[in-house]
Amino acid sequence: MNLDRREFFRRGSALAGAAVLPFDAPRSARARSRDGLVRLASNENPYGPSPRARDAMVEHWEEASRYGASALNELRDAIAVAEKVPQDHVLVTQGSIEGLCATAAALCKDGGEFVHASPTYESMHGYAERLGATLVPVPLDGGLAHDLPAMAAKVGARTRVVFVCNPNNPSGTIADGAALSSFCETVGEKALVFVDEAYRDFVDDPSHRSMVPLALAGPNVVVARTASKIHGMAGLRIGWLIAKPDRLARIRDFKMGFPNAMAARAVIASLGDQEYSAFCKGQNARARRILVGALDELGLRHAPSHTNFVFFHSKRDATQLRAAFEPLGFAIGRAFPPLTDWCRVSLGTPEEMTGFVTALRKVFA
Repeated sequence: MNLDRREFFRRGSALAGAAVLPFDAPRSARARSRDGLVRLASNENPYGPSPRARDAMVEHWEEASRYGASALNELRDAIAVAEKVPQDHVLVTQGSIEGLCATAAALCKDGGEFVHASPTYESMHGYAERLGATLVPVPLDGGLAHDLPAMAAKVGARTRVVFVCNPNNPSGTIADGAALSSFCETVGEKALVFVDEAYRDFVDDPSHRSMVPLALAGPNVVVARTASKIHGMAGLRIGWLIAKPDRLARIRDFKMGFPNAMAARAVIASLGDQEYSAFCKGQNARARRILVGALDELGLRHAPSHTNFVFFHSKRDATQLRAAFEPLGFAIGRAFPPLTDWCRVSLGTPEEMTGFVTALRKVFA
């Protein structure tokens, strides 16, 4: 690529709001929807991709005219290095959702039962149900965390998949690492345990453990990760699964396509930018403290969050609460049955959360 074209694309990126900014520069424009609302509804990273990721997309722009096999192979290798796993234990997907749905198709195409917490992230069990699986929901425990003993008790001869979102969406809670490891080892003898670790990068709690080591050790554990959260690339659609090669081969048969080369280049660069990931994690923690402090002041119960969102007991219908915040400039999360009087608020920048707290006090005055 010649210098003139590269400069053209750099200037175009700047005009689109994607110019490289200092880490501490507010980027409220990126977090706003077309109607001007601050987007606190979809657990997005308000800072967007790292500067290195944006540079990588510009640097490799000419690859957009080619199919991305080379870039995807390089991405798989970069993920393997970052996750400390063998290359053949990684399957790159179009966002983690493709990995969730392809796994559901591989295991539930002939029916069976799908055990999951309630509420939790719905994409995988919703897809399994459409394929003919019977859902077996298990309520969260009193602390809004996975009730692992109750889930284990529901596993039977017809169980195909047991889904654990850890940290959980929408509650933001984590399962104890030792307890979850034991659960995976025991339940994995009867059914596939699928662990969605989309929000793992935000966790500081020392009791938390990734289930990647178990995915390497046994055939019945699959772990999903994503570039949508800490890496700020929800719109670029890159995720990956970690599991034994024979398990991934079965899942691969149900993939619908392959991610694009430009997204792959961006994620490769982002995986190497630990400074930016640490910045995003630190800003997220600041934003969380602002919101949690206000909830405590207002006497509103909230689940212990280990993510980039907070789930609190509003004691109001979630749909009505969304409508109350929109005139004040904020879009918040939808209802999560059966906890329809709880509210999930995604974390924006600290500045945005300060503004949201002002709105929160008005709504709950």
